[in-house]
Amino acid sequence: MVQVGSPFWKGRPLSSKPHDQSTVVGASYSHANILKGIPQQHTRPRTPPRPSSIGSQHVSPSPHHSGTRTTPTRTSYSGIMSQGIDPWGHDPTAAEEDDDDDEEDIVFDDDEDEFGLPSLSSVRKTQNRTAGPHSLKTVDPGGGIRNNPATLGVGPPSNRQRANSSDIAEERGASMYPTARKGEGKILRPQYKDILRDPANALNLINHAPPPKNATPKEMDAYTSRISRINKFKRLLQTSTVPLPELRNLAWSGVPDEVRAMTWQLLLGYLPTNSERRISTLERKRKEYLDGVRQAFERSSATSTGTPPAPATGRGRGLDEAIWHQISIDVPRTSPHIQLYSYEATQRSLERILYLWAIRHPASGYVQGINDLVTPFWQVFLGMYVTDLNVEEGMDPGQLPRSVLDAVEADSFWCITKLLEGIQDNYIYAQPGIHRQVRALRDLTMRIDSALAKHLEKEGVEFMQFSFRWMNCLLMREMSVQNTIRMWDTYMAEEQGFSRFHLYVCAAFLVKWSDQLVKMDFQEIMMFLQALPTRDWTEKDIELLLSEAFIWQSLFQDSRAHLRPAGDRSPENGLQ
Repeated sequence: MVQVGSPFWKGRPLSSKPHDQSTVVGASYSHANILKGIPQQHTRPRTPPRPSSIGSQHVSPSPHHSGTRTTPTRTSYSGIMSQGIDPWGHDPTAAEEDDDDDEEDIVFDDDEDEFGLPSLSSVRKTQNRTAGPHSLKTVDPGGGIRNNPATLGVGPPSNRQRANSSDIAEERGASMYPTARKGEGKILRPQYKDILRDPANALNLINHAPPPKNATPKEMDAYTSRISRINKFKRLLQTSTVPLPELRNLAWSGVPDEVRAMTWQLLLGYLPTNSERRISTLERKRKEYLDGVRQAFERSSATSTGTPPAPATGRGRGLDEAIWHQISIDVPRTSPHIQLYSYEATQRSLERILYLWAIRHPASGYVQGINDLVTPFWQVFLGMYVTDLNVEEGMDPGQLPRSVLDAVEADSFWCITKLLEGIQDNYIYAQPGIHRQVRALRDLTMRIDSALAKHLEKEGVEFMQFSFRWMNCLLMREMSVQNTIRMWDTYMAEEQGFSRFHLYVCAAFLVKWSDQLVKMDFQEIMMFLQALPTRDWTEKDIELLLSEAFIWQSLFQDSRAHLRPAGDRSPENGLQ
């Protein structure tokens, strides 16, 4: 995890000096790649060498299939932004002069991911060594493997473990995007302008496919049940004032794809329940977002004062370079196994959302992991405007009308803002929210499955070492985006779904693997928890997990005395 707060855009020469153990070097999207079976060499993107450094640098970019990707000419961000929204001023002839002209190629630490967990390859290497059985005890979440228990620093600023920013946040060279074939993409709904004006208009366009031929009685029951469920949502969503308690009760068991976008916007409080206020609110919020982006990405305030514009380097671009560089590194690594997120239009949209959110929330700024949380919103809202709701493949957003992309982007920004309002203490300095949840997870696991908790303690496994990522990314690195979307249906239906209920989901998730974990040693446990076998999970598996979490919440919620560990007489054990 890297929390960006100070400038570090200057390149730094490579050094043979070993990295400090408290330093996080590089980042990777570790588990999603494993889930989808991506070869290991694709899991750690390298910055392609600059043409001038090919002779001296021998780091090659990750291989790609010929004919499927192209290397576009690198242009300034302001130039690309102007292509997305007409009113944004730009100088198309001005070439970007980056501060990092003397920047060296990035070297990533292959022994860890960005959350400090050891990579699978490093654990396998260590496993083959002839060291003593207790030589490897804990993994420092800040980076590196240590012999003594370690947790993330929460002490004074001088003791805080920081990322080596200049190693991580170097801006990428020319990016590589899939080449969209002519005509590629889902079919845009002819009524998209009506949907832009009011999402409720999409409810009238829902068409039920006929039941499968020669369907079994069980299949016919499932078909009839689904149609009935969609109609229940339509009746609620088409009322003049949507009753939120009824909508929450209905959404807890899952929201059909056809009505999910509008349901999420209502449950998060972004869309007004009163239908008369809906159109004006959407127009105002979308305009506010676009104005904010326009202001944030102005090249320089000097252009409006009549003075000569500053060169497109450093702070002359009008950006917070520390935040921007880290976002520009993380966005290409977001859901790399899904084609939708490899297109330039998608990546530019995510960059704008994350950057604007970061500068509007200086208490936290941009933190790695937030980029993952945007993707379910972006994917769900995009599907509202096309006839095929599966937009993960064969969908180049760059071919859609600009008004559609602007609406999807603005709606995603406001919804991620609403979500993070409830868990922002997970991302502020020292991340007290995550520490509190990890302590509560440890105590909850001790009550639910004491044998597992004691085994983890015996093997020297700290809960922070594996559950930090669960809290930081809301389990998105452990399961597919589609399963995450189903899980979020229930989270939004809960009163504190992304904070309190998520804790019980993590407890149910950990206890689910108890039979395997109690038979493993430290290294096997860490390897297993990094590559949990959720690749083939379906919606039924998610619903079972949510049901178990609901049971634990019903038993232990507000039962702090019962959850308090033996000998702990403090009134607060971290459970919220």
